[in-house]
Amino acid sequence: MASTDRDVLPSHVKPINYDISIYDIEFGGGFTYQGTVKIDLESERSTKEIVLNAHELKIHRAEIESREDGSQVAFNVSYDEAAQRAVFSFPEEITAGAKSVLEIRYSGVMNNVMAGFYRSRYKPAVPAVASVPRNEEYHFMFSTQFESCDARRAVPCFDEPNLKATFDFAIEIPHDQTALSNMPEKEVKEGKNGLKVVSFERTPIMSTYLLSWAFGGFEYVEDFTKRKYNGKSLPVRVYTTRGLKEQGRFGLENAVKIIDYFSEIFKIDYPLPKADLLAVHEFSHGAMENWGLVTYRTTAILFDEVTSDPRYKNRVAYVVAHELAHQWFGNLVTMDWWSELWLNEGFATWVGWFAIDHFYPHWEIWAQFVTEACQTAFTLDSLRSSHPIEVPVKNALEIDQIFDAISYLKGSSVIRMLSGHLGVEVFLNGVSDYLKAHAYGNATTNDLWVALSKASGKDIGLRQTRFLSTGDVKAEEDETLWWVPLGLRQTKSTSASAEALTSKEETVRDVDGTFYKLNADQNGFYRTNYPPERLAKLGKARDKLSSQDRIGLVGDAAALALSGEGTTAGLLALCVEFKEEESMFVWAQVIKSLNNVRSIFAGNSTIEAGLKKFVLQLVTPATEKIGWEFAPGEDNLTSRLRSLLLSTAGGAGHEPTIAEAKKRFDAYASGDRHAVDPSLRLAVFCIAVEDGGTTAYEAVKEEYLSSTSVDGKEIGLQALGHVQTSDLLNEFMDFQLSDKVAVQDAHSGAVSLASNSKVRDPLWTYIKAHWEEIYARLSANSVIIDRFVKTVLSKYASHEMEQEIAAFFEGKDTKGYDRGLVQVSDTIKGNASYRESDEELVVEWLKAHGYA
Repeated sequence: MASTDRDVLPSHVKPINYDISIYDIEFGGGFTYQGTVKIDLESERSTKEIVLNAHELKIHRAEIESREDGSQVAFNVSYDEAAQRAVFSFPEEITAGAKSVLEIRYSGVMNNVMAGFYRSRYKPAVPAVASVPRNEEYHFMFSTQFESCDARRAVPCFDEPNLKATFDFAIEIPHDQTALSNMPEKEVKEGKNGLKVVSFERTPIMSTYLLSWAFGGFEYVEDFTKRKYNGKSLPVRVYTTRGLKEQGRFGLENAVKIIDYFSEIFKIDYPLPKADLLAVHEFSHGAMENWGLVTYRTTAILFDEVTSDPRYKNRVAYVVAHELAHQWFGNLVTMDWWSELWLNEGFATWVGWFAIDHFYPHWEIWAQFVTEACQTAFTLDSLRSSHPIEVPVKNALEIDQIFDAISYLKGSSVIRMLSGHLGVEVFLNGVSDYLKAHAYGNATTNDLWVALSKASGKDIGLRQTRFLSTGDVKAEEDETLWWVPLGLRQTKSTSASAEALTSKEETVRDVDGTFYKLNADQNGFYRTNYPPERLAKLGKARDKLSSQDRIGLVGDAAALALSGEGTTAGLLALCVEFKEEESMFVWAQVIKSLNNVRSIFAGNSTIEAGLKKFVLQLVTPATEKIGWEFAPGEDNLTSRLRSLLLSTAGGAGHEPTIAEAKKRFDAYASGDRHAVDPSLRLAVFCIAVEDGGTTAYEAVKEEYLSSTSVDGKEIGLQALGHVQTSDLLNEFMDFQLSDKVAVQDAHSGAVSLASNSKVRDPLWTYIKAHWEEIYARLSANSVIIDRFVKTVLSKYASHEMEQEIAAFFEGKDTKGYDRGLVQVSDTIKGNASYRESDEELVVEWLKAHGYA
């Protein structure tokens, strides 16, 4: 994307270094602070104006000084609120080529919207140090979140990724609190009114969105890398508020070895003198890769070996790896502009999975990747409103809606396909060359392709295939010829040979007719549409397929049924073959696909009852085999599979499972905390809420309010979404919008409610009646409102509902979630068309096979 196609700051002034000082902090009340920033500048031409970014800051004074021009004070500061810019006007010209210092004095607010410099509320695990701000119910910690365009909320700056500079930072805080920033502490000196001023070493050259600081009543656990950096082992710490540090041990264990591993495979040592990881109590994303001070949602970095659900262990390991990958790919070398966000996030996602597979080979990481990453990306990519992995972005304020499954998951899927085609070693050599060539600078997608082509000796051309869930691809949407790696798998050796499909139609001869599978291990990012008889044969040949192949087979069959290029009958017949499946991730894909079919056809009582019976018969053997009891030394995936099967069986009406879940839940609610294993809390709570009415609902809500487990609140909200009546739906939505539920978690219960066909219509009624309240609570952070809209509204399946939703939002301010609404519209249209085309056939199949 040419720079002229971008809405960017004027290019004649460049920042070299920022010296930032934060002081006179109001620890309570309005939570205001004072700031001074001194920016070393280079002017490429004479000017009387300097334009930079500022948002929700009050600028008190601006003065510029240089050897050539002396000192002058800005006589006017004007604001462009829409563009989030401040224009400083000076009486005399700033000389071209002059090196000057712009000093700005300003004030701001430590807000509560998880953007910029903000406050997070929490309930302390143990008594906090005396100076920690608090009210009757909560304590507060303070941290920053600057990606993509929120450094400007904390400090006036040139807030664009390719305007890199170095940073000095100092902050004035109470003596008993801890301050953190990107670099190690430089010095501590006395401040005003008995406070201390903590200053930090200068950062390397980097983008503003990677700057970070935090302070609070912190403690930490620490370890050191085995590898030496500049002759020393690197200190690695996980910081938490007091009382939680021991839950950082697992994250710390992973961080230490991952830093060494990435230094080895990238052939570049970790670039900074320390690595800190901080648990933040309120966080809009999963984590943020600030250079040297990575911040995390608590559930993405903390894990309690006794009380946490084991599935969060996998999450912690992966998210730690993902963010540490950014320390090289994104921080050391940064995308030139936000249109290439996929380059940052796609690579970090792939290499994060790659690292976890290296350290935990028994976790079936690539099967999980195909289930959770590829299939999720396929779902969004099948919409007409999808976008390429590289998206033209004119205004950086649009970028938050591009932090989606395409940038992260399709991007990583394409990277996986490419690494599989080139070979991982060759691919990583190319990545290393790319990082070395552009270290401490910015780069484009093409720069990576050049490095990979050089490393492999092959020219590379990657494109996306066009598949729409609505099945109505227009001719003009399908004119491009794609390069598709075929990945042909056979059991017999034949003369069949085809590396890639490079034409619209091609015949591969002499294929083993008894068994063949395209897209081996699902390395390619595309769907495969088999004839019904071939699909049936593959279902019966499960033992010859990898977990990834089996996941892909089911995912493709479900997607093609939705688009009308396959049938629900074919999907159901295929799923029957998986009764004896043992892989947790294959089961997850089977159940997810069937749940989507059940969701779309909800309302047709014959299909509802028939599919419920189908699922019950499908999962009963595996559920009864795995049971409720844990074997000694049982692995993580087995416990996760047990939870998945019990939850599914209970939801499908398996009476023994429901009875046992209710018995255990009653004991748990009565005070026996050992009655429900942490890995089974979600399954048991969901079954209880679904079957137990108001009593169970109130018990789970109380568990949410009193839970001291880091993952307990997410689990509680997900379970409460299983309510079965409109009265409880209304009560739960009121609760979710109250200050009892953190804004960051607004989507947790919403996802569950949206998937709950019993209350889907009352949910829309509630949203329409309370939209002003919902918007007021969630819209301050566009990531949150966009996520809520997409997750809550995309499960409907009628053209009438699509039109009603569109009419409801017409004329409303949809900035920040307009792209999400288009995706909702496309999804509902696809669901509605699928229901109309397949409804009678599904009834016919269910009756023919004894399910209806």
